Amino acid sequence: MTTSIKVVAVCGAGGTMGAGIALVAARAGFRTLCYDTQDASLAGARKRAERFFSKSVERGKMTAEDRESALANLVDTTDLGALAEADLVIEAIFESLEAKQTLFAKLDAVCAPQAIFASNTSTLSITEIASGCGREDRVVGMHFCLPAEMMKLIEMSRGINTSDATFETAWGFTLAAGQKPVETQDKPGFILNALLVPFNNDVIRAIEAGLTTPAEIDTAIKVGLGYKMGPCELLDLIGLDTQVRLCEAFYPVTLDPRASAPPLLRRMVAAGRLGKKSGGGFYNYEQQ
Repeated sequence: MTTSIKVVAVCGAGGTMGAGIALVAARAGFRTLCYDTQDASLAGARKRAERFFSKSVERGKMTAEDRESALANLVDTTDLGALAEADLVIEAIFESLEAKQTLFAKLDAVCAPQAIFASNTSTLSITEIASGCGREDRVVGMHFCLPAEMMKLIEMSRGINTSDATFETAWGFTLAAGQKPVETQDKPGFILNALLVPFNNDVIRAIEAGLTTPAEIDTAIKVGLGYKMGPCELLDLIGLDTQVRLCEAFYPVTLDPRASAPPLLRRMVAAGRLGKKSGGGFYNYEQQ
């Protein structure tokens, strides 16, 4: 699949999702500008990329030459101005409408007029994110799934002002990157999180009510439904603080009680049990 996109930028590339998106683009042969505000975060993402591509070579999924080429495609920067050459900018920062709007407004002053902006938001409105950025017709929703470097699905959504040309170009990029896009409406949660956020909250409430343990729930879901990962394992991977932010973004626009953050979830976050990144969530990871 050919595409007019040649240079991709990822904002928030030091985070779990942003780093994964950068791996997808670099692996597919795109020059990938990895932007984050913290050098340390980018350094951590670089080590993750080296480990991931090395394991890919070990498993026969890519050659050693492909590994070196993919790593060479990754260019780290803390300078937003360095994204001026990007044809496509994908933001993967935290779920805050104001933060995303502010970032896109800054990018509009930096990037070429034809550059496309994509948001990896999982709950917020693409139309609202694009509002006031100066190029509302060139903003599109592009929600990757965690872990992005392993999951093929991308939820693609249009804002009210997104042009057909923008959507088609962004769609073509996902295919060229080896992903599987599906089109969704610009509605809260799109497909996955409209179903998953309430479901994960139900799991947390079941644990809080003493139904059973996180491990038993995960086993039941994996064995009974054929999932590769249980809900508690997934929550630990995405971060319990991320689940709180998803709830806080999702509940006010849906008023679905199942989308509100359970008390146990808030207590765990207050205690610093955020999941894998903190060394413990529903499971302990200190020795892993």
